[in-house]
Amino acid sequence: MSAPVLLVVAHGSRDPRHAATVHALVRRVRSLRPGLRVETAFLDFNLPSVPGTLDRLAAEGVRDVVALPLLLTRAFHAKADIPAVLRQAPPSLRIRQAEVLGPSPLLVAAVERRLYEAGLAPGGVVPASAGSTDPEAIAAIATVSTPGATPGPPAATTAWRRAVDEMKRSTGVILASAGSTDPEAIAAIAETARELRRTGWCSVRPAFASASLPRTEDAVRAMRADGVRRVAVAPYVIAPGRLPDRIAAGAAEADVLADVLGPSEELARLLIQRHDQSRTTERVAVA
Repeated sequence: MSAPVLLVVAHGSRDPRHAATVHALVRRVRSLRPGLRVETAFLDFNLPSVPGTLDRLAAEGVRDVVALPLLLTRAFHAKADIPAVLRQAPPSLRIRQAEVLGPSPLLVAAVERRLYEAGLAPGGVVPASAGSTDPEAIAAIATVSTPGATPGPPAATTAWRRAVDEMKRSTGVILASAGSTDPEAIAAIAETARELRRTGWCSVRPAFASASLPRTEDAVRAMRADGVRRVAVAPYVIAPGRLPDRIAAGAAEADVLADVLGPSEELARLLIQRHDQSRTTERVAVA
């Protein structure tokens, strides 16, 4: 029995970097699971649209679809917008809506990867393990390096591990998300911040580009006031756009600004994981 088609449902943006990043992430998913058919659709601003893609899949004779919200938290889009558009799908399609991406140890590992790539790795070397103690995250993290640097050893030496731990003990991280008014979403971001803190960073605080407080710049200043020697901002967003740009502007007084999660190894593996998990969930009602 063939696997259901994975339909990655992104929000969409007027910023062309958003769609380009989504497509790059989907390409990475395809490279990790060559036998899995992966399609991309957008709720707004970009094409193809979700209804148009579902109609096309039905016309091709596809029967089973896993619709995966490309969202880090379960807020309005996951609870209302996406279910509503899926219910308008052709009745021949059997559709399951997968869980949103967060929280997950793989997201914590992806955040750490971006922090190391931004220059926080001791000696310019990006550690292969990103410091996670979760076996799933460790298995998913490939060795990567900053430009001009050599990859870290798969099994870090005691001296290397000590250098990483020392660097973390003197560095605080602002986990900066787009923001939400949904309490469930805020709680999920706080949980991710706690999990990131458990990997050894001296302090981790959430911040938001909109809807919630504190703003990124205020969180940076508060962490400085607490005596944290080095402050890094880690955007907890998938793709570039207006709100990520606001996060970057708010990081002006930080020492390090990491990149968005983008088409990272961990994020691509998480999409596959959510696809596989959804095959045991109930069918989404369709017209």
